[in-house]
Amino acid sequence: MSAPGRRPDAVQNRTRIVEAARAALAESHHVHLNEIAKRAGVGQGTLYRNFPNREALLAEVYRRDVEELVNAVPALLAEHEPVEALRHWLDRVIDYAEIKYGVLAALEPAAWQGLVAHSHNPIEGALGHLLDAGKAAGSLRTDVDAHGVLILIAYLGRLGRDEWESRARPLMNVILDGLRRHDADR
Repeated sequence: MSAPGRRPDAVQNRTRIVEAARAALAESHHVHLNEIAKRAGVGQGTLYRNFPNREALLAEVYRRDVEELVNAVPALLAEHEPVEALRHWLDRVIDYAEIKYGVLAALEPAAWQGLVAHSHNPIEGALGHLLDAGKAAGSLRTDVDAHGVLILIAYLGRLGRDEWESRARPLMNVILDGLRRHDADR
């Protein structure tokens, strides 16, 4: 996050750098800082003032994606019925996961373990909020919780990058269908 009192152009530069890193990670795990600076339209000095090393930049991409996932829940619930809100959120999870795996592949194990541990509770809380709304509306099963659903979603991480595009969304739909309440089956 940007520090209070930062100049608007400095905040813009930081945001452009993070977005350029996110776009580069979507294409490849092998991301070079000079390429990111070029994509962001900033000099290497600006990049290093904001992010002293590659790990700091990649961690910021990861943190911002988690923040966006968590912050999306209230708006999705305001715009959609709970099951549809959950479907839109899970679509975002698929997009986020693709970047997440790029970040994790580019970081040292000790660095990514800390990031994942830090992001687990906010994501579980956001998912719990969506599940609670669906349970209250009678559209989602009451015998599941966010932790269990995250375990199912985590198995998508076993997909290889080459099969991610063709398999991730269909498998996420299977998870969503399994979360729906089917009164006729009870």
